Amino acid sequence: METDRRDFLIQGAGALAGMALIPGLEAMAMRAPKGYPVAIVGMGRQGRAIAAELQKLGATIAAVCDRDEPRLRSAKRRVGEAATYSDFEQLLASESSIEAIFVATPTHLHRSIAEAAVAAGKHVYCEAPLAHTLEDARAIAAATRSSDRVFQVGLLARSNPVYSLARSFYRTEAFLKLVSMRAQNSRKTSWRQAASTAQRQARLDWRLDPSVSLGLPGEWGTHQFDVIHWFTGQYPVRVSGNGGVFVWDDGRKVADTVNLILEFPRGQCLEYQATLGNSYGGRYEVLHGVNSAFRLAWSHGWMFKEADAATQGWEVYANRQRFFNDEGITLIADATKLASQNKLKDGVGLPHDSLHYGIADFLQSCSAGIKVKTGVSEGLRATAVGIAAQRAVVEGGVIKISADDLKEA
Repeated sequence: METDRRDFLIQGAGALAGMALIPGLEAMAMRAPKGYPVAIVGMGRQGRAIAAELQKLGATIAAVCDRDEPRLRSAKRRVGEAATYSDFEQLLASESSIEAIFVATPTHLHRSIAEAAVAAGKHVYCEAPLAHTLEDARAIAAATRSSDRVFQVGLLARSNPVYSLARSFYRTEAFLKLVSMRAQNSRKTSWRQAASTAQRQARLDWRLDPSVSLGLPGEWGTHQFDVIHWFTGQYPVRVSGNGGVFVWDDGRKVADTVNLILEFPRGQCLEYQATLGNSYGGRYEVLHGVNSAFRLAWSHGWMFKEADAATQGWEVYANRQRFFNDEGITLIADATKLASQNKLKDGVGLPHDSLHYGIADFLQSCSAGIKVKTGVSEGLRATAVGIAAQRAVVEGGVIKISADDLKEA
């Protein structure tokens, strides 16, 4: 045990103060090979965000596709060099030089596009959740088995430098043992889209259609459930919850506020809350351990050490922030370099959105053969948990999640 602790003292100092295991933020924000040709399918809000990050990374957006004509016109203005298509099959037939496809359509449309892209021999980045049913998610997973191309699911925590840094501590004496977990996503937004016709309104408001929508647990929770899966190496065995329309009384049938309890195999629980009615606190996850707690908020992260936790030595490099009566150690990559320049506070927070790092990892996997950060298997498991959580809200009671539910077939 003493040898393990001594090794941690050495490694821990390097972890917070430079992260030998993690390159600096600028290294993480790699650029795509010059002229690397890609296409985006779905030019709604997420498709536009993907386009912006691809442009920063130096990829060539050779084509964009959307069945909605106003969005396609808007995409043409944003990505002037790209060919535009309203039909994905036509895009595949006409743009044979494209290497990778980004799937950013509504969730229930992922399957047909992902299957066609894989069959055409393209690398695929598919937004999360993977699909709106387990059947579709498993069909996507099955399609990838016969392909040697990259398939990455858009669960971004696994590419986030702050989360990678926190996870390296989670696995050491600095955290020690998991006690409990909490997460939330709070935003003030209606999920309604402006449209000139009722037909277009219905198409754009797919998240409010109970026949295809996974609601807050699926569309938002899936991303945060995957954080817990990644850190703990566990998946929930049952979920209970409730929700309702408490804010947007506009005839919708999909809850605008949900509360969930996800129980894990060893008895620890994740308390999860999401709402469209209030933005206080935003999006974060908290993991409580015996020696510390982590609060992870996507662009920032903090470690809160317990008073009786041993001093490890790296604290001398730490930047600290007050949270009422608690003091958090800010999780900063490249802290040693910044501290030597008296610029430690400059490293607080990521310079890019999490999406940037996820896309960068995908492009690096495509061009350099590096193992994908979030493959289809983890995407399917997170999606399965999101589906079960939505069922708990809609049906009430306790929804069991079996090992078979998490299998690809």
